[in-house]
Amino acid sequence: MPTESATIRIMIDAARAAAKGLARDFGEIENLQVSRKGPSDFVTAADMKAEQVIFESLSRTRPGYGFLMEERGAVEGTDKTHRFIVDPLDGTLNFMHGIPHFAISIALERQGEIVAGVVMDVASSVIYWAEKGGGAWANDKRMRVAARSRLPDAVFCTGVPFRGKPGHAEFLGELEALTMEVAGIRRFGAASLDLAWVASGRFDGFWERGLQPWDIAAGLILVQEAGGLIIEPDSDRNAVLETGSIIAANPSLAPMLRNKLRLATPLGYVPR
Repeated sequence: MPTESATIRIMIDAARAAAKGLARDFGEIENLQVSRKGPSDFVTAADMKAEQVIFESLSRTRPGYGFLMEERGAVEGTDKTHRFIVDPLDGTLNFMHGIPHFAISIALERQGEIVAGVVMDVASSVIYWAEKGGGAWANDKRMRVAARSRLPDAVFCTGVPFRGKPGHAEFLGELEALTMEVAGIRRFGAASLDLAWVASGRFDGFWERGLQPWDIAAGLILVQEAGGLIIEPDSDRNAVLETGSIIAANPSLAPMLRNKLRLATPLGYVPR
């Protein structure tokens, strides 16, 4: 059985508290689908409520820590060395359409390094968590990235650029090139869960561009503590929280995936 630190426990407690409201609100979504405006407004309210619950819970247990949150942005704390990076509802479009694939993502950054992460799959009540040096876990089961080392055997996950954002043509070029090389490509719509599933070995790898820190911060440490590698598709800087561009896979597949992406778009592109 894993031993959860006090830090992980308070992060999990905050996620569970917010999940209660999201699960209750998700049950109301079906009744709102007839109204185009209704679901959107409802989801915005659900998102804000979940973020407030997480903010209050973590502020109470770790007073002075800063925050970077999807809805309220950056909140400075008196402790300049720690901040929580929070997405209270990753997979908003899935939530809005009654698709049970969305998550709460909470990461702890210490002096610029992600040292702990929690991703909660609200619909299934599975909590993925990791702390630096402590491994990665799905509830109480140890996670390891998949061991496959050949692209033809691998299933990858990705995200499609949102409407109105650049990168569609380049993405389609990558998709066409990779489809011919790998066993399959999936698109599920919640980056934090995509990364959790890479950590658990369900997906062999994940790539996407144009993401925000709260989309991927917790997922990064899940993959790393499960033995995976995090790199950038378009540079060798490995500053994924800054660029929002990420490849996550095992150490064999990650460079292979990057090479294929670069061949598909030789000049690279940075949609942000």
